[in-house]
Order: sequence, then C-alpha cells, then structure tokens
Amino acid sequence: MTATAQSSNEIRLHVLKSWLATVADAHALNISTLRTASSDASFRHYYRIDTSSGTAIVMDAPPPHEDCGPFLHVTSLLQQGGLNVPEILAQDTKQGFLLLSDLGELSYYQAIQVGLSDSQLQLLYRNAITALVAMQQHAPSTGLPPYDSTRLLEELAVFPEWYAAHHCQSPLNEQDMATVQQAFTLLANDAAKQPQVLVHRDFHSPNLMVFGQLDNAKSTPTQTTGPALIDYQDALLGPITYDIASLIMDARTTWEEPQQLDWAIRYWEAARAANLPVHADFADFHQAYEWMSLQRNLRILGVFARLSHRDGKHNYLEHIPRVNAYARQVASRYGVLAPLRRVLDKLDNIQVTTGYTF
Repeated sequence: MTATAQSSNEIRLHVLKSWLATVADAHALNISTLRTASSDASFRHYYRIDTSSGTAIVMDAPPPHEDCGPFLHVTSLLQQGGLNVPEILAQDTKQGFLLLSDLGELSYYQAIQVGLSDSQLQLLYRNAITALVAMQQHAPSTGLPPYDSTRLLEELAVFPEWYAAHHCQSPLNEQDMATVQQAFTLLANDAAKQPQVLVHRDFHSPNLMVFGQLDNAKSTPTQTTGPALIDYQDALLGPITYDIASLIMDARTTWEEPQQLDWAIRYWEAARAANLPVHADFADFHQAYEWMSLQRNLRILGVFARLSHRDGKHNYLEHIPRVNAYARQVASRYGVLAPLRRVLDKLDNIQVTTGYTF
C-alpha cells in the first residue's frame, strides 16, 4: 500500500468513527472495539463492533465508488420475501455508512473449511435450496435492473482481455475471438430467454451465513429456517437458473458432478412444487443451468484475473483452476460448445489434436 493510500484509509476511518460516535448512545456501541470483519472485491469494507448486547456490523461503502442505495433497496425486497438478511440499525448514505445487525461470523465457506460431517453439509445446502426457492417465489423484484442479453454479453468482455491476454499471456487471434464471441452470444441469448426472477448474483458459500443452523461446525445439526444472506447489493432481475448455478458450481468450493446433480435435482423438484417456471423436463433444466454456469464462470475467470493483475488482489488466483474446471466441464459436454472448449485447451496449453476414432 502506498503512503497516499494509507493516509486516505486513515482519514476514512476517522470519518467513520466520527459518524459512529453520533449513533453510539442509541445503539450502545463501544467504538474502541471497532475491528475489521472483511472486505470484498469492491471498495466496500466491513467492520465488527461490540455493543452492550453483542456485536454489530459496520459497512463502509465510500462514495463515489459505492452506493448504499441498492443494498438498502434489495434488503427491503428480501425482507418482504421472508429471507434472513441484516437489519438496518442506522445509516448515513451520503457518507456511505451503514450500521447493521450481526448475522454471525460463520459463513458456509468457513464452516466447510473447519470441517462438516456429510449430514451437516447436506442440512446446510438443503436449507440454502429452500431459501433460494422462497426468494424466487416470494421476494418482489421491483426496481431491479434487467439482467438481459446485452448486459450478459458486456460483462463477458473481461474474459478475452484479462483472462486470455493478461493471465494466460495468450491474446486471442481473430479466429479464436470469433469463436468465443459466438459462444458468448449463444450463452447470453439462452440465459435471457429464461423466466426472470430476483437474482442474488453471488448465491454461494461465502455469502450464506450459517446463522444458527448448527450450534457450531461440528455439532449435531438442528433444523432452522435457513441461511442468512449477505452481499446482495448487485441483485438484478434475471434468469431463474443463475443462483442455483452459483450455488452448485461455487467459485470458492469444489463440488464434484454427483453432488452438483443431487442439489440441482433437489432444487428443481422444490421449484416445481412451488410452481416456479422451471423446465418441466430435468434434462432441459440441466442444460439451462449448466450453460448459465458457463457464462458466469467465463466472466469470473476474467474478473479474478483482473483483480490480481490490475488491483493486486492476488488471493483470487487460487480459485482460477476451480472455475476453469467448471467451465471446461460444461464446454466439454455439449457439441455446440466444442469450438469454445478448443480455445480453452489452447489457453491451458493442452495439445489439440484432430483425427478419427473407431
């Protein structure tokens, strides 16, 4: 971190503490206990602070880089849908500060890292599927921007620029660029024709909080209403398969195909029981969510590469092999995507051969 950046961070922290002082009495805050909780791929930072009755979370979303408005709006939509989300305790949207209820320190991702029995893991994910169906069935999508084919295509531009050219050091030639653009168009158009619902956009293990579903990561499972949701400020009105694809082809956690299929079938059955507009034939649904996952994972490859090579957040590189494997899984299954798979082979330095099989 440069001296200028460090000074800017110190100034921002001073402004944050000054705001907290104005709401400290109302919420019994102990400002001296303010400590980092987490940060994400954006400019947002999160802090945890002690109160007289526990802890609270402080979101710092510095303008003009961030806007608290979408977070507040989607929070309201999810609350209307009966989902577990943070309560807004205090806010100063002009300065970019929110005080939120604390949903605990244990995300699904952290619980998995600590170690779960299979019964605990299945409980958490079945609860997540229940919550996803409830969100799609009950949460209104009022005022959300459309996740249409134009946007789906635009966000894929990071793949050739940052993944191929910067990360793989292999800029796409004219033929390969035409191949990926054709695949991008196919994937975006297929996703855009799906029924539209509120899409979290990152409905995966780091953004699902255990929130009392387990007493701790190694205890006996207890049935609850399901996970608490965080990091949903980028929600859109988009394809119904997007969030289940996020869950079962998680950029942070590797799930083998048998487990992917088990959870996909459970979601599909629950969605049909809730009269959600998923495909009547599971084979059609399977292709739809796999193609959706491919669009998502090609974008993520570019985003993670950009976070490392442009922003210096190199920890994202550890997830690229997993995301690449998910992308290759889908590109290898469907004949129409074979040209894209060959481009992925080239980027991975896999020898591409042609010939006859008998």
